[in-house]
Amino acid sequence: MNKDMAAQAAHKAGFIAALDQSGGSTPKALKLYGIDQSAWSSDAEMFDLVHQMRTRIIKAPAFTGDKIMGAILFEQTMDRDIDGIPTAQYLWEKRHVVPFLKIDKGLADEKDGVKLMKPMPDLDALLKRAVAKGIFGTKERSVIDAANRQGIAAVVDQQFDVGRQVLSHGLVPIIEPEVTISIADKAEAEDILLTEIKKHLDGVPAGKQVMLKLTLPTKANLYKPLVDDPRVMRVVALSGGYSRDEANEKLSHNVGMIASFSRALTEGLAAQQSDAEFDAALASAIDSIFQASSVKV
Repeated sequence: MNKDMAAQAAHKAGFIAALDQSGGSTPKALKLYGIDQSAWSSDAEMFDLVHQMRTRIIKAPAFTGDKIMGAILFEQTMDRDIDGIPTAQYLWEKRHVVPFLKIDKGLADEKDGVKLMKPMPDLDALLKRAVAKGIFGTKERSVIDAANRQGIAAVVDQQFDVGRQVLSHGLVPIIEPEVTISIADKAEAEDILLTEIKKHLDGVPAGKQVMLKLTLPTKANLYKPLVDDPRVMRVVALSGGYSRDEANEKLSHNVGMIASFSRALTEGLAAQQSDAEFDAALASAIDSIFQASSVKV
């Protein structure tokens, strides 16, 4: 493991930029960016367009390790280059941003109020490639749609199973059991989730750490015990559909949590903007998320 990356991931002020929209979420991300589905006629063209968008973001003047601790990449982005340099290498060497990789293959059908991750039969091969490409850590997402104890236990079981597999390759897993922000029993689901995560932290191998990516909680500082746990390198928050202003406001009340925003980061960016307009909009977004990740109410 790269010790400089580990020090930055564990301690540096800043947040994680989630640039990991995959096949299913890419059309929506492009539409928000001002590129309609009529602009491409194949998946290959669509992924070319989203790589252009991500390249524009990563090369923007404000996108540096000064305020962005890390960035999560989609597998295709890891396999591509920026200015002839592999993306993960470019992030660390040119922007001083720690590279992470989204490894899940999407969600299974709902059962017991949750959506588990689909099977990942080729995960070991992907993790070996990630190590070779200079990736520091991974991210894997499940979804919780109800305060169902059995379902939430199954999500956390699966997440930590995958997390141990990731750790065995010398990578740091970001465990992401997302609680849907619109459910009526969100606070109850979060209480169950906290209990289940605490149980599983005992199974983290000695000398290893995981990261946690969690929905901004209904009760401020609910996850502070996880922030303080020595087996947890960092607790990061997902925006989950909140607007950037809402997400920043909620984050500012959670001591020790930093942002890992996707849509809330790119809100207001458009393909049609001039470079000056684009860079200014992104810089403003980065500043606001950095402040919410740093300054706590």
